[in-house]
Amino acid sequence: MRPRAGKLIAAGALVAGTVTVLPATATATAAAEPGPAARPHAPLAWTDCPTKAYPKLQCATLKVPLNHDEPAGRSITLALTRVAHTAKTFQGPLLVNPGGPGGSGRGMAGYVAAALPAKVAAQYDVIGFDPRGVGKSEPALNCLPGHFDPVRPDSVPGGADGERAGVERAEAFAKACGDKYADVLPYIDTVSTARDMDAIRAALGAPRLNYLGYSYGTYLGAVYARLHPERVRRMALDSVVNPHGVWYEDNLAQDYAFDTRHKDFAAWVARNDDAYRLGTDPAAVEAAWYGMREELATRPASGKVGPGELEDTFLPGGYYNGYWPKLAAAFSAYVNERDGAPLVKAYEDFGAADAAAENGYSIYTSVQCRDAAWPRDWNVWRKDNWDAHAKAPFSTWNNAWYNAPCAFWPVDPLTPPDVTNDRLPPVLVLQATDDAATPYEGGVALHRMVRGSSLVVEEGGGNHGVTLAGNDCMDEHLVAYLSTGKVPRGADGAEADAVCEALPEPEPAKATATRGTAPDAGATLHGMLGHAR
Repeated sequence: MRPRAGKLIAAGALVAGTVTVLPATATATAAAEPGPAARPHAPLAWTDCPTKAYPKLQCATLKVPLNHDEPAGRSITLALTRVAHTAKTFQGPLLVNPGGPGGSGRGMAGYVAAALPAKVAAQYDVIGFDPRGVGKSEPALNCLPGHFDPVRPDSVPGGADGERAGVERAEAFAKACGDKYADVLPYIDTVSTARDMDAIRAALGAPRLNYLGYSYGTYLGAVYARLHPERVRRMALDSVVNPHGVWYEDNLAQDYAFDTRHKDFAAWVARNDDAYRLGTDPAAVEAAWYGMREELATRPASGKVGPGELEDTFLPGGYYNGYWPKLAAAFSAYVNERDGAPLVKAYEDFGAADAAAENGYSIYTSVQCRDAAWPRDWNVWRKDNWDAHAKAPFSTWNNAWYNAPCAFWPVDPLTPPDVTNDRLPPVLVLQATDDAATPYEGGVALHRMVRGSSLVVEEGGGNHGVTLAGNDCMDEHLVAYLSTGKVPRGADGAEADAVCEALPEPEPAKATATRGTAPDAGATLHGMLGHAR
């Protein structure tokens, strides 16, 4: 679900022995029956690749078929990381995924192993991986370097000419992907990535796997569970994609949710008028933000931050309110002191795209455009996005252009698998009520689709990614599940099986995650989820 990441947190140097695994054959539709057993293979060759933050990290690579239906054909390489178990009690591999699609997962192994209680982490081999096409996996896609270089055209079309320019830009990106990666694009999709996960499981010699997925990683996990229910031991899904909306409808739902979250930001700024001097009326604060946007349309700050870049800068605040103090300070400096320097710095920290972001976006489009059908008639996009913009103007057109290459994608779409499942052990679903990136309805929908699952809700929480980010109550449920497999059970008829209070709002003076500062747990996690630098 739309990662906005540039300088993602890396896992360290890639080292590695490579093995080839020929996984069981499966298709998106014939998901109930396992295919033939994988051929015997050598164990993964793990080598130390420590980082300052994660000194016990190890790396390996794994060859998998580009096309899992042709296991003897061309292979590609996945980059893996591991923090190995140390306890006598071993509960198997715990695969972790930060979402995207397009997010690098190599750093997640170290983070999750460090964030879990030591006694629990010691019982698992925590496994991170860069999905096919991502990061250190090979080939890594970058369809059109410089696509997000500033200053881009205003995201809100200014008449027919502005709209035509946006359409041509989206077409150019789709064409560049097709020209550069015609042989690869048919196999960059969620089902193929889920089958890669089973190849990882086989290479680890595990009959079943445990899984923790965030954001898009929840959908990836649900697809894997549909393909291989008998190979799931435990599965925790945090901030859930709505399977009913993959992917066009889910993105339209995001537009409304992010607009609401932007209003929450404006209300927080108004409550902290002593610090930011932008007024005590949330509507007036929001109007001042749009006034800033209008000024930047004619005079971008330092020639770098125009309207699109401004939206990119403030969008991460919709994922994590820990960024609000820095964003509000930059907003205040621009409005009150006519000082654009803090705004430019905030853009560099939160909105600017580097090579990792270009790779992430290339995979984002490749997966979402391939996974499911998108409207091919631009008139449908125009009507739907103007209708949404009229009620939710904060990021609707920015999001439309982000996804617009799917209207012109050079590879035909697949049919998404039905992830309804009644063959799993208890699955833990974790969701904040005010999450903008994956709205609450998605968690409820998947909970209803997966029989025996348990829904834990962060009431009033608006952050995306609610475990291992500072909420002790949410973490207690995750830790209990990973320790024992037990999930909470609510009263009959209750939508949620357990409810936790949201974390307090940030204080205006609270340090935020910027270069040269020590980030808090929430900022570190959200950097890995791809929502800031």
